[in-house]
Amino acid sequence: MARTLKITKEMITDAAVEVIRNDGYEALNARSVAKELGCSTQPVLYQFQTMEELVLAAYAKADQIHTQAIVPKGKQENPLLELGMNYIRFACEEKNLFRFLFQSDHFSGKDLPGLTSDPETDELVQVVSQVFRCSAEQAQQKFQILFVAVHGYASLLANNAMTFEEAQCASMLEKLYEGVK
Repeated sequence: MARTLKITKEMITDAAVEVIRNDGYEALNARSVAKELGCSTQPVLYQFQTMEELVLAAYAKADQIHTQAIVPKGKQENPLLELGMNYIRFACEEKNLFRFLFQSDHFSGKDLPGLTSDPETDELVQVVSQVFRCSAEQAQQKFQILFVAVHGYASLLANNAMTFEEAQCASMLEKLYEGVK
């Protein structure tokens, strides 16, 4: 008798992220995930009792992918510029994941301070604090201003309203950072 492959929660979550990455959040359902895995819907529905559970798992995984992509790597001359450029590049290169993370109503009921003070942003706020040599509270305020501007630019690009031009983007971010000082 042939041994059956056990489909794990992690495999299903990864497949859900791939469905979102390739076809958008709107395409996410048990059938599309099963198709991505090459199995029936039974393992998907067994591991995740509701689609909301699967969406939350996919969101957490997509958020990890996003964080890994945007955090500055190593020592660079301007880590804030790298952070902003990485954020914008992610929006350009991973349009569907970006839209899922930031334009799918997962922030419903939050205000800007609540959104930018989530534990997931701690590492990013630390970068701001180091660059500006300021307190955590001041860094949080600066981060909010930077986030709104960089996110706006990234959203325009992710929704195909603009063409990404790296030099122009870097120049705009440098001016933004100077203004926030």
